Amino acid sequence: MNQLSITGNKTLNGNVIISGSKNAALPILFMTILTKEKIKISNVPNLTDIQIALKLLIHLGAKIKQKNNLQIDTSTINIFNAPNYLINKIRASIWILGPLLARFGQAHISLPGGCKIGDRPIDLHLYGLTQLGAIINVKGKYIHAYIKGRFQGKYIFMEKISVGATITIMSAAILAQGLTIIDNAACEPEIIDVAKFLNSIGANITGAGNKKIYIQGVSKLTGGKHTIIPDRIETGTFLIAATISQGYIICHQTEPKHLKTVLMYLSKSGAKIRTGKDWIELDMRGKRPKSLNVQTAPYPGLPTDMQSQFTLLNIISQGIGIITENIFENRFIYAIELIKMGAKLKIKNNTIISYGTQNLIASNIFCSDLRGAATLILASCIAIGITIVNHTYHIERGYDSFLQKLNKLGADIKII
Repeated sequence: MNQLSITGNKTLNGNVIISGSKNAALPILFMTILTKEKIKISNVPNLTDIQIALKLLIHLGAKIKQKNNLQIDTSTINIFNAPNYLINKIRASIWILGPLLARFGQAHISLPGGCKIGDRPIDLHLYGLTQLGAIINVKGKYIHAYIKGRFQGKYIFMEKISVGATITIMSAAILAQGLTIIDNAACEPEIIDVAKFLNSIGANITGAGNKKIYIQGVSKLTGGKHTIIPDRIETGTFLIAATISQGYIICHQTEPKHLKTVLMYLSKSGAKIRTGKDWIELDMRGKRPKSLNVQTAPYPGLPTDMQSQFTLLNIISQGIGIITENIFENRFIYAIELIKMGAKLKIKNNTIISYGTQNLIASNIFCSDLRGAATLILASCIAIGITIVNHTYHIERGYDSFLQKLNKLGADIKII
């Protein structure tokens, strides 16, 4: 899927079932390398990034069955060299490094790929592994890593909060000798879910979701089963869809507790919101949103993965709205395409100022990253006329059945 034709001026209403979290599922898939026993994982979203991760595991020798859930047997893994053509496709492939080192004592991979949204260094990942005893050489675009014996537990202070590096350190420390403490750790729900999975197969992790995580190393892990948490970014994206189209939506099989900041801002925009144990209802019927002043921050702040969606909200809102991006420095690429559609924007350093406009106009636009693609598709759903959206393959990396779900809500999206 590379090009869409979207007839706009639609109001999006109805019910949507939220899929499993991409950002929890990917590291958990790579963590299965740590055990030689069978694993069952449920609620895994159907995404291209997930399929690439599974291909990586299969290349290493894992046996995988895909039915209602994923059944993974990594006992047959017998190599520690991951193929470049797969590693280069997804940023998440860096999470294969720690498990390979813990299991085989060495690993050889190329530098990871992913969305081009600014500088996303892996130095914190490598720093954590070296603190635990790994010897790492980066030559050109390749990482060569070794460990003599087992990892050794250690106190590790993270100079910068990093979800990815926190997960990498956890993956190595669970089989280390002694206690590892990760200080200034990321607190995202995905960190908690990874820790929950690892504990279910025999790890000893406490404090996940807090600034300090304690990991008492164990000598062996077992098999087990785990259900992936709902995707909070997908949930937030659909809530924005209803808000910008002055619609009504109920998101099912989600976790409202993971979206407190998102819900707070949507309430400020004028939306009426109700929540239950596993559902969120948003009603924006007959109301134009109010503009917002927000900034991205590590959890529990506004996720950087929701920044472009909130910019779109500001674009069609009443008044002047300001979004400040504090995580990635090159995440306003999508804004050029929105300007083509009539958005009134001003970009200054890491801030994007939106001057509310009543309507967007159809255009010929191009996607450059995952979250930007979702935002441009939503913009096309409310724009007047027929928009042609190009390079839409990005959307399949992070949203399960996104177009089908939108069409059920009243969108008119056709694949060209």
